[in-house]
Amino acid sequence: MPAPRTPVTDTLLAWYDANARTLPWRSPPGAPPPDPYRVWLSEIMLQQTTVAAVRPYYARFTARWPDIAALAAAGEAEIMAAWAGLGYYARARNLHACAQAVTRDHGRRFPESEEELRRLPGIGAYTAAAIAAIAFGEPATAVDANVERVVARLFAIATPLPGGKSEIRVRADELTPPGRAGDFAQAMMDLGSAICTPRDPDCGRCPLEDDCAAAASGDPAVFPVKPARKAKPVRRGAAFWLDHAGEVLLVRRPPWGMLGGMRALPCDDWCAARSGEAAAPVEADWAACGTVSHVFTHFALELDVHSARLLTRPAIDGEWWKIEEIGEAGLPTLFAKAAALARVRQEEMA
Repeated sequence: MPAPRTPVTDTLLAWYDANARTLPWRSPPGAPPPDPYRVWLSEIMLQQTTVAAVRPYYARFTARWPDIAALAAAGEAEIMAAWAGLGYYARARNLHACAQAVTRDHGRRFPESEEELRRLPGIGAYTAAAIAAIAFGEPATAVDANVERVVARLFAIATPLPGGKSEIRVRADELTPPGRAGDFAQAMMDLGSAICTPRDPDCGRCPLEDDCAAAASGDPAVFPVKPARKAKPVRRGAAFWLDHAGEVLLVRRPPWGMLGGMRALPCDDWCAARSGEAAAPVEADWAACGTVSHVFTHFALELDVHSARLLTRPAIDGEWWKIEEIGEAGLPTLFAKAAALARVRQEEMA
Protein backbone atom coordinates (compact mmCIF):
# COMPACT_ATOMS: atom_id res chain seq x y z
CA MET A 1 0.00 0.00 0.00
CA PRO A 2 1.50 3.39 -0.97
CA ALA A 3 2.72 5.47 1.95
CA PRO A 4 2.09 9.16 2.67
CA ARG A 5 4.09 11.62 0.63
CA THR A 6 7.74 11.97 1.56
CA PRO A 7 10.22 14.82 0.96
CA VAL A 8 11.66 12.77 -1.91
CA THR A 9 8.20 12.43 -3.44
CA ASP A 10 7.50 16.16 -3.16
CA THR A 11 10.89 17.05 -4.63
CA LEU A 12 10.40 14.74 -7.58
CA LEU A 13 6.87 15.97 -8.31
CA ALA A 14 8.07 19.58 -8.23
CA TRP A 15 10.82 18.65 -10.69
CA TYR A 16 8.28 16.90 -12.92
CA ASP A 17 5.99 19.93 -12.91
CA ALA A 18 8.81 21.95 -14.45
CA ASN A 19 10.44 19.30 -16.64
CA ALA A 20 7.83 16.78 -17.80
CA ARG A 21 8.28 15.50 -21.33
CA THR A 22 5.54 16.37 -23.81
CA LEU A 23 4.33 13.06 -25.23
CA PRO A 24 1.22 12.44 -27.35
CA TRP A 25 -0.19 9.88 -24.89
CA ARG A 26 0.29 12.05 -21.78
CA SER A 27 -1.64 14.78 -20.01
CA PRO A 28 0.36 17.74 -18.62
CA PRO A 29 1.30 17.58 -14.91
CA GLY A 30 -1.73 18.07 -12.69
CA ALA A 31 -4.20 17.81 -15.60
CA PRO A 32 -7.06 15.25 -15.77
CA PRO A 33 -5.88 11.74 -16.74
CA PRO A 34 -5.58 10.89 -20.45
CA ASP A 35 -7.77 8.42 -22.36
CA PRO A 36 -7.12 4.92 -20.89
CA TYR A 37 -7.07 3.46 -24.42
CA ARG A 38 -4.14 5.68 -25.36
CA VAL A 39 -2.30 5.02 -22.10
CA TRP A 40 -2.67 1.27 -22.63
CA LEU A 41 -1.62 1.44 -26.29
CA SER A 42 1.48 3.50 -25.49
CA GLU A 43 2.49 1.27 -22.58
CA ILE A 44 2.26 -1.88 -24.70
CA MET A 45 4.28 -0.25 -27.49
CA LEU A 46 6.90 1.08 -25.08
CA GLN A 47 7.73 -2.35 -23.65
CA GLN A 48 11.43 -2.89 -24.48
CA THR A 49 11.19 -0.11 -27.09
CA THR A 50 12.31 3.53 -27.13
CA VAL A 51 10.02 6.55 -27.18
CA ALA A 52 11.55 7.67 -30.49
CA ALA A 53 10.71 4.32 -32.12
CA VAL A 54 7.17 4.28 -30.72
CA ARG A 55 6.07 7.80 -31.73
CA PRO A 56 5.33 7.11 -35.44
CA TYR A 57 3.66 3.76 -34.71
CA TYR A 58 1.48 5.33 -32.02
CA ALA A 59 0.45 8.09 -34.42
CA ARG A 60 -0.45 5.60 -37.16
CA PHE A 61 -2.37 3.29 -34.82
CA THR A 62 -4.43 6.07 -33.23
CA ALA A 63 -5.22 7.58 -36.63
CA ARG A 64 -6.32 4.23 -38.04
CA TRP A 65 -7.94 2.82 -34.88
CA PRO A 66 -8.93 5.80 -32.69
CA ASP A 67 -10.60 3.78 -29.94
CA ILE A 68 -10.74 0.32 -28.40
CA ALA A 69 -13.79 -0.77 -30.43
CA ALA A 70 -12.10 0.10 -33.72
CA LEU A 71 -8.99 -1.86 -32.79
CA ALA A 72 -11.06 -4.83 -31.64
CA ALA A 73 -12.91 -4.88 -34.98
CA ALA A 74 -9.68 -4.91 -37.02
CA GLY A 75 -8.25 -8.13 -38.40
CA GLU A 76 -5.22 -9.55 -36.62
CA ALA A 77 -3.28 -9.58 -39.90
CA GLU A 78 -3.92 -5.83 -40.30
CA ILE A 79 -2.57 -5.15 -36.84
CA MET A 80 0.46 -7.38 -37.34
CA ALA A 81 1.29 -5.61 -40.60
CA ALA A 82 0.94 -2.17 -38.98
CA TRP A 83 3.19 -3.35 -36.13
CA ALA A 84 5.94 -4.58 -38.48
CA GLY A 85 9.35 -3.23 -37.52
CA LEU A 86 8.46 -2.52 -33.89
CA GLY A 87 9.54 -6.00 -32.77
CA TYR A 88 8.38 -8.40 -30.04
CA TYR A 89 5.40 -9.41 -32.13
CA ALA A 90 3.57 -11.28 -29.38
CA ARG A 91 2.72 -7.78 -28.14
CA ALA A 92 0.70 -7.13 -31.30
CA ARG A 93 -1.23 -10.38 -31.01
CA ASN A 94 -1.96 -9.65 -27.34
CA LEU A 95 -2.95 -6.09 -28.26
CA HIS A 96 -5.70 -7.40 -30.50
CA ALA A 97 -6.80 -10.03 -27.96
CA CYS A 98 -6.93 -7.41 -25.20
CA ALA A 99 -8.96 -4.98 -27.34
CA GLN A 100 -11.46 -7.74 -28.04
CA ALA A 101 -11.66 -8.70 -24.35
CA VAL A 102 -12.24 -5.10 -23.22
CA THR A 103 -14.89 -4.62 -25.90
CA ARG A 104 -16.60 -7.94 -25.28
CA ASP A 105 -16.35 -8.31 -21.49
CA HIS A 106 -16.09 -4.74 -20.16
CA GLY A 107 -18.40 -2.70 -22.36
CA ARG A 108 -15.48 -1.00 -24.18
CA ARG A 109 -14.17 0.43 -20.89
CA PHE A 110 -10.90 -0.58 -19.30
CA PRO A 111 -11.23 -1.82 -15.71
CA GLU A 112 -9.64 0.60 -13.24
CA SER A 113 -7.95 -1.69 -10.71
CA GLU A 114 -4.57 -3.37 -11.07
CA GLU A 115 -6.09 -6.73 -10.25
CA GLU A 116 -8.70 -6.56 -13.00
CA LEU A 117 -6.27 -5.10 -15.53
CA ARG A 118 -3.87 -8.00 -14.97
CA ARG A 119 -6.54 -10.44 -16.10
CA LEU A 120 -6.45 -8.94 -19.60
CA PRO A 121 -4.24 -10.45 -22.34
CA GLY A 122 -0.75 -8.97 -22.54
CA ILE A 123 -1.01 -6.89 -19.35
CA GLY A 124 1.51 -7.79 -16.67
CA ALA A 125 2.30 -6.30 -13.28
CA TYR A 126 4.08 -3.18 -14.54
CA THR A 127 1.60 -2.36 -17.30
CA ALA A 128 -1.39 -2.86 -14.99
CA ALA A 129 0.11 -0.52 -12.40
CA ALA A 130 1.02 2.08 -15.03
CA ILE A 131 -2.49 2.12 -16.52
CA ALA A 132 -4.14 2.21 -13.08
CA ALA A 133 -1.93 5.10 -11.94
CA ILE A 134 -1.75 7.18 -15.14
CA ALA A 135 -5.23 6.65 -16.58
CA PHE A 136 -7.27 6.32 -13.37
CA GLY A 137 -5.21 8.05 -10.67
CA GLU A 138 -5.05 4.87 -8.58
CA PRO A 139 -2.18 4.79 -6.02
CA ALA A 140 -0.39 2.03 -7.92
CA THR A 141 3.38 1.57 -8.10
CA ALA A 142 4.68 1.04 -11.64
CA VAL A 143 8.21 -0.38 -11.65
CA ASP A 144 9.87 -0.57 -15.06
CA ALA A 145 13.61 -0.65 -15.79
CA ASN A 146 13.91 3.14 -15.36
CA VAL A 147 12.12 3.13 -12.01
CA GLU A 148 14.06 0.07 -10.90
CA ARG A 149 17.31 1.89 -11.60
CA VAL A 150 16.27 5.11 -9.83
CA VAL A 151 15.12 3.29 -6.69
CA ALA A 152 18.13 0.97 -6.57
CA ARG A 153 20.42 4.00 -6.66
CA LEU A 154 18.37 6.13 -4.31
CA PHE A 155 18.71 3.48 -1.60
CA ALA A 156 22.00 1.87 -2.81
CA ILE A 157 20.39 -1.56 -2.94
CA ALA A 158 23.32 -3.93 -3.26
CA THR A 159 21.46 -7.23 -3.71
CA PRO A 160 22.15 -8.35 -7.30
CA LEU A 161 19.23 -8.62 -9.71
CA PRO A 162 16.93 -10.40 -10.00
CA GLY A 163 17.07 -11.03 -6.25
CA GLY A 164 17.07 -7.31 -5.50
CA LYS A 165 13.75 -6.71 -7.28
CA SER A 166 11.63 -7.45 -4.21
CA GLU A 167 13.50 -4.87 -2.09
CA ILE A 168 13.29 -2.35 -4.93
CA ARG A 169 9.55 -2.91 -5.12
CA VAL A 170 9.12 -2.36 -1.37
CA ARG A 171 11.09 0.89 -1.51
CA ALA A 172 9.18 2.09 -4.58
CA ASP A 173 5.90 1.43 -2.75
CA GLU A 174 7.15 3.56 0.14
CA LEU A 175 7.68 6.47 -2.23
CA THR A 176 4.44 6.25 -4.25
CA PRO A 177 2.03 8.96 -3.04
CA PRO A 178 -1.70 8.40 -2.47
CA GLY A 179 -2.39 11.40 -4.75
CA ARG A 180 -0.84 12.24 -8.15
CA ALA A 181 0.27 8.62 -8.53
CA GLY A 182 0.19 8.93 -12.32
CA ASP A 183 2.38 12.04 -12.33
CA PHE A 184 4.75 10.36 -9.88
CA ALA A 185 5.06 7.23 -12.05
CA GLN A 186 5.84 9.34 -15.11
CA ALA A 187 8.26 11.52 -13.12
CA MET A 188 10.23 8.43 -12.13
CA MET A 189 10.26 7.23 -15.75
CA ASP A 190 11.44 10.64 -17.01
CA LEU A 191 14.14 10.86 -14.36
CA GLY A 192 15.47 7.42 -15.27
CA SER A 193 15.30 8.13 -18.99
CA ALA A 194 16.90 11.59 -19.03
CA ILE A 195 19.15 11.84 -15.96
CA CYS A 196 19.55 8.61 -13.99
CA THR A 197 20.71 6.74 -17.08
CA PRO A 198 22.31 3.27 -17.10
CA ARG A 199 25.76 4.68 -17.85
CA ASP A 200 27.14 8.03 -16.73
CA PRO A 201 24.14 9.26 -14.70
CA ASP A 202 24.02 13.07 -14.62
CA CYS A 203 23.87 13.44 -10.84
CA GLY A 204 24.55 17.17 -10.99
CA ARG A 205 21.17 17.72 -12.66
CA CYS A 206 19.26 15.24 -10.54
CA PRO A 207 16.69 16.72 -8.15
CA LEU A 208 17.24 13.76 -5.79
CA GLU A 209 21.05 13.98 -5.61
CA ASP A 210 21.08 15.09 -1.98
CA ASP A 211 18.90 12.13 -0.98
CA CYS A 212 20.65 9.50 -3.13
CA ALA A 213 22.83 6.94 -1.37
CA ALA A 214 24.40 5.81 -4.65
CA ALA A 215 25.45 9.37 -5.51
CA ALA A 216 26.98 9.69 -2.06
CA SER A 217 28.97 6.50 -2.68
CA GLY A 218 30.78 8.16 -5.58
CA ASP A 219 29.95 5.38 -8.07
CA PRO A 220 26.20 5.45 -8.76
CA ALA A 221 26.49 3.51 -12.03
CA VAL A 222 27.26 0.36 -10.01
CA PHE A 223 23.56 0.21 -9.08
CA PRO A 224 21.46 -1.74 -9.71
CA VAL A 225 23.88 -4.63 -9.32
CA LYS A 226 23.47 -7.04 -12.23
CA PRO A 227 24.65 -10.63 -12.71
CA ALA A 228 27.29 -11.36 -15.34
CA ARG A 229 25.77 -11.33 -18.81
CA LYS A 230 25.79 -14.64 -20.68
CA ALA A 231 26.81 -14.68 -24.34
CA LYS A 232 23.87 -15.28 -26.68
CA PRO A 233 24.05 -18.39 -28.87
CA VAL A 234 24.36 -17.79 -32.61
CA ARG A 235 22.09 -19.65 -35.02
CA ARG A 236 22.29 -19.81 -38.80
CA GLY A 237 19.44 -19.91 -41.24
CA ALA A 238 18.54 -19.30 -44.87
CA ALA A 239 15.92 -17.12 -46.56
CA PHE A 240 14.85 -17.31 -50.21
CA TRP A 241 13.86 -14.46 -52.54
CA LEU A 242 11.92 -16.04 -55.40
CA ASP A 243 10.61 -13.64 -58.05
CA HIS A 244 8.58 -13.97 -61.21
CA ALA A 245 7.30 -11.23 -63.53
CA GLY A 246 7.94 -8.41 -61.08
CA GLU A 247 6.48 -10.21 -58.06
CA VAL A 248 8.12 -11.98 -55.12
CA LEU A 249 6.85 -14.93 -53.11
CA LEU A 250 5.94 -14.18 -49.50
CA VAL A 251 4.65 -16.64 -46.93
CA ARG A 252 2.79 -16.22 -43.66
CA ARG A 253 4.74 -17.58 -40.70
CA PRO A 254 2.88 -19.90 -38.29
CA PRO A 255 0.91 -18.04 -35.60
CA TRP A 256 3.19 -19.42 -32.87
CA GLY A 257 6.95 -19.09 -32.45
CA MET A 258 9.38 -16.50 -33.79
CA LEU A 259 7.70 -13.66 -35.71
CA GLY A 260 4.45 -15.59 -35.54
CA GLY A 261 1.74 -14.58 -38.00
CA MET A 262 3.97 -12.18 -39.93
CA ARG A 263 4.60 -12.10 -43.69
CA ALA A 264 8.12 -13.25 -44.50
CA LEU A 265 10.39 -14.64 -47.19
CA PRO A 266 10.38 -18.44 -47.30
CA CYS A 267 12.99 -19.85 -44.91
CA ASP A 268 14.56 -23.05 -43.75
CA ASP A 269 13.61 -24.31 -40.28
CA TRP A 270 15.85 -22.09 -38.09
CA CYS A 271 14.58 -21.26 -34.62
CA ALA A 272 15.89 -20.14 -31.23
CA ALA A 273 16.94 -23.68 -30.33
CA ARG A 274 18.84 -24.66 -33.48
CA SER A 275 20.15 -23.59 -36.87
CA GLY A 276 18.14 -24.32 -39.99
CA GLU A 277 18.58 -27.35 -42.25
CA ALA A 278 15.59 -27.48 -44.61
CA ALA A 279 15.95 -27.16 -48.39
CA ALA A 280 14.90 -24.27 -50.63
CA PRO A 281 11.15 -24.04 -51.40
CA VAL A 282 11.64 -25.01 -55.09
CA GLU A 283 14.44 -26.16 -57.32
CA ALA A 284 15.98 -23.15 -59.04
CA ASP A 285 19.27 -21.55 -60.03
CA TRP A 286 19.81 -19.95 -56.63
CA ALA A 287 22.39 -17.18 -56.26
CA ALA A 288 23.95 -16.26 -52.92
CA CYS A 289 23.15 -12.64 -52.02
CA GLY A 290 24.98 -12.35 -48.71
CA THR A 291 24.10 -12.56 -45.03
CA VAL A 292 22.05 -10.36 -42.71
CA SER A 293 22.48 -10.38 -38.94
CA HIS A 294 19.70 -9.95 -36.39
CA VAL A 295 19.64 -10.14 -32.59
CA PHE A 296 16.62 -11.58 -30.84
CA THR A 297 16.06 -11.62 -27.08
CA HIS A 298 17.66 -15.02 -26.52
CA PHE A 299 19.87 -15.60 -29.56
CA ALA A 300 21.56 -14.00 -32.55
CA LEU A 301 20.78 -15.06 -36.10
CA GLU A 302 22.98 -15.09 -39.20
CA LEU A 303 20.57 -15.39 -42.12
CA ASP A 304 22.02 -16.34 -45.53
CA VAL A 305 19.92 -14.84 -48.33
CA HIS A 306 19.51 -16.56 -51.70
CA SER A 307 17.65 -15.34 -54.77
CA ALA A 308 16.29 -16.85 -57.97
CA ARG A 309 14.19 -15.62 -60.88
CA LEU A 310 11.74 -17.99 -62.58
CA LEU A 311 10.19 -17.73 -66.03
CA THR A 312 7.07 -19.61 -64.94
CA ARG A 313 5.25 -19.29 -61.63
CA PRO A 314 5.54 -22.46 -59.52
CA ALA A 315 2.56 -24.04 -57.77
CA ILE A 316 3.53 -23.21 -54.19
CA ASP A 317 1.71 -21.94 -51.12
CA GLY A 318 2.12 -18.25 -50.38
CA GLU A 319 1.21 -14.91 -51.91
CA TRP A 320 2.93 -13.11 -54.77
CA TRP A 321 3.64 -9.51 -53.90
CA LYS A 322 4.60 -6.78 -56.34
CA ILE A 323 8.27 -6.06 -55.75
CA GLU A 324 7.75 -2.32 -56.13
CA GLU A 325 5.23 -2.48 -53.27
CA ILE A 326 7.26 -4.71 -50.94
CA GLY A 327 7.51 -1.86 -48.42
CA GLU A 328 3.76 -2.16 -47.82
CA ALA A 329 3.87 -5.88 -47.03
CA GLY A 330 4.57 -5.30 -43.33
CA LEU A 331 7.73 -7.41 -43.23
CA PRO A 332 9.41 -7.59 -39.82
CA THR A 333 12.86 -5.99 -39.65
CA LEU A 334 14.77 -9.25 -40.23
CA PHE A 335 12.98 -9.96 -43.51
CA ALA A 336 12.96 -6.32 -44.60
CA LYS A 337 16.77 -6.44 -44.37
CA ALA A 338 16.88 -9.74 -46.26
CA ALA A 339 14.57 -8.41 -48.98
CA ALA A 340 16.66 -5.26 -49.41
CA LEU A 341 19.81 -7.37 -49.82
CA ALA A 342 18.13 -9.65 -52.38
CA ARG A 343 16.83 -6.71 -54.41
CA VAL A 344 20.30 -5.22 -54.65
CA ARG A 345 21.61 -8.57 -55.87
CA GLN A 346 18.86 -8.91 -58.47
CA GLU A 347 19.46 -5.38 -59.75
CA GLU A 348 23.16 -6.16 -60.12
CA MET A 349 22.31 -9.26 -62.15
CA ALA A 350 19.76 -7.52 -64.38
